[in-house]
Amino acid sequence: MGIIIKPIVSEKMTAQGEKLNRYGFVVDRSANKIQIKKAVEETYGVTVVDVNTLNYNGKRKSRFTKKGLVRGRSNHFKKAYVTLADGSQIDFYASV
Repeated sequence: MGIIIKPIVSEKMTAQGEKLNRYGFVVDRSANKIQIKKAVEETYGVTVVDVNTLNYNGKRKSRFTKKGLVRGRSNHFKKAYVTLADGSQIDFYASV
């Protein structure tokens, strides 16, 4: 399994990509900043300046159904915000 699971493509991250040259990824929970930096550089062929990580715990969720109360939770995940060097950029829409 790779370190980078998927890129975060949202309105907020697109604005940060254009303005601050910063991109977001959902990454493997056991990956550290050095591994994330190396994976982004190898995958996209860019120069990474800085990596910030955040761990998210899964939220508890419940809903009422015909069979009663169903309880569960969403998965834990880890985000990484990667800042690129000037002149480098990632185009997620190139292959669409």
